[in-house]
Amino acid sequence: MPNGKPAGVPCAQLDADMRCRVFGRPERPGFCGSLRPSADMCGDSREEALSLLAALELATRP
Repeated sequence: MPNGKPAGVPCAQLDADMRCRVFGRPERPGFCGSLRPSADMCGDSREEALSLLAALELATRP
């Protein structure tokens, strides 16, 4: 996504199972490699992580 990923839009690199298709590959964007998840971002479960990430998306929506 050359112009960035808009809030609320899934990454173009996610497959049908919501897994990154370019993880560990050289073409993976630098931003993704530099992202350092934290407890504030991920919580204690997948459900909590999705809820927290949805809130971050909403908070940063233009």
